[in-house]
Amino acid sequence: MPEHPLKLSQVHGSGSFSSSDSQRFAIAASSLISSYYPRYFGYYEQAIGVYTHTSDQGTVYNTNVISCAVRESLYVIDGFLNNNTILSIKEHTTDTGGYTEHIFALCFLLGIDYMPRIKDLKSQQLYRVDKNINYGRIDILLNKNIDVELITEQWDQMVRVTASLKNKLSPASEVIRRLSKGTPSDRLTKAFTQLGRLIKTQYILRYITKSDLRDKVQRQLNKGEHRHALSRWIFFANNGKFQVGDYEEIMNKASCLSLVSNAVLYWNTIKIAEIINQLCENREEISKKTLSHISLLLYRHVIPMGTYFVGNELERSILDFEILTENLI
Repeated sequence: MPEHPLKLSQVHGSGSFSSSDSQRFAIAASSLISSYYPRYFGYYEQAIGVYTHTSDQGTVYNTNVISCAVRESLYVIDGFLNNNTILSIKEHTTDTGGYTEHIFALCFLLGIDYMPRIKDLKSQQLYRVDKNINYGRIDILLNKNIDVELITEQWDQMVRVTASLKNKLSPASEVIRRLSKGTPSDRLTKAFTQLGRLIKTQYILRYITKSDLRDKVQRQLNKGEHRHALSRWIFFANNGKFQVGDYEEIMNKASCLSLVSNAVLYWNTIKIAEIINQLCENREEISKKTLSHISLLLYRHVIPMGTYFVGNELERSILDFEILTENLI
């Protein structure tokens, strides 16, 4: 992976770990993707979701506009496949809304370590590979079996589906939607489910036994939430509502919102790096661990309405305008 030119960004991450989450915005116009979302917008106001993928360096590398009525897991894979940046994502996390067993399977086949934060872990079903093997103290937790023969039987087909996704021959969201609606007789869907259960079991056992993994997942999800706060601060016009209903127009505005938030992040990184260099020149010692706790997604210093000059510069501008109009008359 190409080295990031901003050294301070590397303190916060290598750019290989990311998270994805949806942020809801109200929409004033009628749209095919809008829906009622009483939890946050009451029973009379419609909303849409802006689903973004955020790297551990704080940058947004993919933006998608979705309906609030669908499950977010449909759009997790799309972000990897549409990543046109220098970032090479190897690990990814979501909250429970982005998790399904099919996502575990597809991420595994795409070479991505999927590490979601799943609520109610105690209610999650864990699976064993061989019912004749005793797994010691965790044996009581593994009370269902994985159909390894089905995975082996459908392996070539599963690889073909993954290759079509990687080559962008089929939209990932549609493939996942198809898998989620598979019938009991659909052996390919069942094979993806079985593989996903296997990978999920391995991950949950890692998650509950390694505190550093839990901390890593939580930190990255916090970065995504902090980035949401930045975009909410920037999206101030029209009371923070989308005013158009056309999908292309909404997508254009959502992409611009991600672009501006990335620009703020870039400016913050440069300015904070200058302050750190000044401190180092004054023989102040700052460890990388300390720097990693300094957020690069600060936004309170950003003036949404811009800066207005009302002093001598304004008077000169008025005088120049009067001279120009007199000459024109």
